[in-house]
Formats: sequence, structure tokens, C-alpha cells
Amino acid sequence: MQHLLFALSLGFGILVFQSQAHSNPINCAERNNVIASLGEKYGETRRSVGLGQNNRVVELYASETTGTWTILLTLPDGRTCLMAAGDAFQATNPTAQPTGEPT
Repeated sequence: MQHLLFALSLGFGILVFQSQAHSNPINCAERNNVIASLGEKYGETRRSVGLGQNNRVVELYASETTGTWTILLTLPDGRTCLMAAGDAFQATNPTAQPTGEPT
């Protein structure tokens, strides 16, 4: 159930953020600066990447040491924007099939 709620909230957040990314550049900065900051402050490294709507790159950065995670959206013009961030990151086995509640 927690996975479903997380997926739904993440999907909703992406939709809201994508509509605001062009009108609210406050959460956006040069990509190299954003990546460096995540590594230096939180020990986060890239864990996954995908191509979103309108050639926008979506990335998950996380640290198993600090437990922090950040989702970034890089726009075609090169700006990288913060979509979401949080705590309690847990890596999962991508080949394992969900069987119910997380352990």
C-alpha cells in the first residue's frame, strides 16, 4: 500500500511541478552546481534516470548513508530543477516482484 501511495503522490507531484517549472525558476539552477551540491551536502549520487515528457530528463539522486533522496528535472534549455526531496531512502531489488507490504 505504501508503494502505491508513494507512486501516486510522485506522479501527482511531477504533473504539478512540470507545469510550474517554467513559471517558477526559483527551484532551478545550473546542472553542475545542483549535482555538486547534492554530493557535497548530502552524499547523494545518481541512482536512476529516465526521459520524461517534452525531452525532460528525470533523475533520482540518493544516499544510503544519509538516507536522503532528491528528484531532479532537467529541462531542454539546460536548467535543472528540484522536484522533490526527502528522507528514509531505501534501495530496492529491480528484479524482485512486489509481494505485498514492504519489509
